[in-house]
Amino acid sequence: MTSAADKLQALARCAHRIRRYAVRMGEVQGQGYIGQALGWADVLAVAYGHALNLQPQDPTWEGRDRFLLSHGHYAIAHYAALIEAGVIPQDELETYGSDDSRLPMSGMATYTPGMEISGGSLGQGLVIGVGMALGLKQKKTPAFVYNSMSDGELDEGSTWEAAMSAAHHRLDNLICLVDINNQQADGPSSQVLGFEPLADKWLAFGWHVQRVDGNDLAAVLAAFDTARHLTEPKPRVILFNTLMGKGVPFLETRDKNHFIRVDPPEWQQALAILDQNAPEGVAA
Repeated sequence: MTSAADKLQALARCAHRIRRYAVRMGEVQGQGYIGQALGWADVLAVAYGHALNLQPQDPTWEGRDRFLLSHGHYAIAHYAALIEAGVIPQDELETYGSDDSRLPMSGMATYTPGMEISGGSLGQGLVIGVGMALGLKQKKTPAFVYNSMSDGELDEGSTWEAAMSAAHHRLDNLICLVDINNQQADGPSSQVLGFEPLADKWLAFGWHVQRVDGNDLAAVLAAFDTARHLTEPKPRVILFNTLMGKGVPFLETRDKNHFIRVDPPEWQQALAILDQNAPEGVAA
């Protein structure tokens, strides 16, 4: 039986590889949403390395858990997770953002295996997730719907309408994952439109709420397990505080890191930094 320490070590290796895949894809185009990928990697590692019920060779398997990428610009992070999960071959990362690639710069379900929705118009993922969760309830299937979204989407009224609807229908098969990195295209999210006290707001809408450090693997793992095994008939949300550019200090400290353009030598520098701090037993 795998010990808790062994599980965390395996997830740390998974998160490292996700970060590495994302940086390698960013190098193909010389730019991208790398800050988000590095910050969200730990959450994706737990999702794809522990929580999700999937069949990698059959991404449309009816019994699968659904993972919705509402913030479509996080596609580079999601592709890295799908590569790690074995849904997409690793050699395809070299095609990222290129003509005829299955890995466009914004997530599109028509192109990419394992991509459930075409995200990017922020505030739509949770709406779709409510519909999917209702449908799965009607079919009496035990599958979960996970909606991955950003703090910028909290500005959208559709998000809160969906939140109210999910609570009304007692969608205990819906788990919302919110990346709180305090960054969006127009500046710090909390300054564009203040959203605190965020946990209290979700509670008031009738959700089970957890707020954890999204770059603490043990905390992320515990939060996923709590959300999955909760017996209360209500939807669940996990609010993850994350650090943009996590693991690469010169990207963590950039003033403008919503969309990053990196000088050619810096890509290899970023990979070298990740590898210097790689968890024991990882294969680069």
